[in-house]
This record gives sequence, C-alpha cells and structure tokens, in this order.
Amino acid sequence: MSQDAPLTLKGTPQGLLLHPRTNDWDALLRALEHSLRDAATFFKGGRVIVELGGRPLPEPALIALRTVLENYDIALWAVLGGDEETQRYARSHGIRTRLPGEAAPEAAGHAPEEPQAAALFIQRTLRSGQKINFPGHVTVLGDVNPGAEIVAGGHIIVWGKVLGIVHAGALGDEGATVCALDLNPSQLRIAGYISRAPDSKRRKPHPEMAYIQQEKIIAIPWNSKG
Repeated sequence: MSQDAPLTLKGTPQGLLLHPRTNDWDALLRALEHSLRDAATFFKGGRVIVELGGRPLPEPALIALRTVLENYDIALWAVLGGDEETQRYARSHGIRTRLPGEAAPEAAGHAPEEPQAAALFIQRTLRSGQKINFPGHVTVLGDVNPGAEIVAGGHIIVWGKVLGIVHAGALGDEGATVCALDLNPSQLRIAGYISRAPDSKRRKPHPEMAYIQQEKIIAIPWNSKG
C-alpha cells in the first residue's frame, strides 16, 4: 500500500495487524474490504489485531469493522490503544484490549510494542500444484518449480530457482522483497504490483532481489540494494 493509504496490514505471530492511518473510518473500511476481496482465501479463518495508537474508534465504526471482517470469516480479536471510551466499547463487545501476557499500558493511548512478523522455513523443493500461504516471511531451501506458488505477508527468500508464482507483501507491504539464486518466475507480485518473466531467457542465472521502486517492480543483483 502507498504511504497515503488509509490503513496498513501486516502479518504477525499473533494475527493480522491492522494499523489505521486516518480517522475517516468510512474510507478505511472501503480500503479494508478491497484488500480482503483481493485475497479472500489468504485471510480466511484468521484474526485481526487493531493497533490504534492514540486514535479513537467510535462504537459504530467498531461494529462496522467487525461486520466487514466476519463477512470474510475473520475474527476481530483485539483492539489496542485508543482512548478509554474505545477500550470500554471493545471490552463490552468481547474484544481483547491487551494481548496475552502483555502488561497494562501506563497511560491511556499508550501503544504497546508491535509484534514481530513470524518466519516460515521450508527445506524442500515446491513442486507443481503445491501452494504456501503464510502471513510472515518465507524462506525456501530448494526450488519453486513451475506451477508452485508462494504467498507471503513479508519477504520471500529462495535459496534456489524461482520458476513458479511468488507474491511477497501480500498484506499490502510495499517494502517486501523477493530474493532468489535464479529469479525467473512465471509471475512475481509485491503488494499490489505484478511482474512477469521476460520473454528472453537469461543465459547465465545469477542471484537477484526484486523490490518496488517508483511504483514498479525492479530486479537487481542480490545484496546490491542501496
């Protein structure tokens, strides 16, 4: 998602972290529904943690948010931050206002530390018809064959060939990257951007990193970014 998007979504070990970037809840709910509609299977059965920081969440917006999520079989699990009224509304609807094991905030509106994204390590080649869905980072020690697919909320790192479909930053993270020893996918996506393999084959494969720059996906030699 772009910097002016009304929300950001990020996979964490405890659930999908939703961070509002606006107080316009109508615009936020429209953007959320658009994201969920584009990846309904990926999100299905998950749970959402809303990190408000100091933003208030009016009760009608809370109810509307929960309804949108439930339409996609996603639970509104926790609402963190906000003001005292927001916290009271959330608790009255059976929604957590603290994560398990988390100490109470020192003051209203204090934002707890953001959970870190989990990582999945796969030590095998992914063959045609195999698909990996994971909300965090994915590392594969092996190849991603034609017909195989990886959808990750974070980065994708493949210590081998990428010949199938890879989608990094599937939750809208435009800072996600795809790295591989041989990056020649049938389709490569980062957040909402799509790139396909060039028609001409490279004669000598080399490690590459793909990322978003100026609203398009580019690939550079691995470890040369910056």
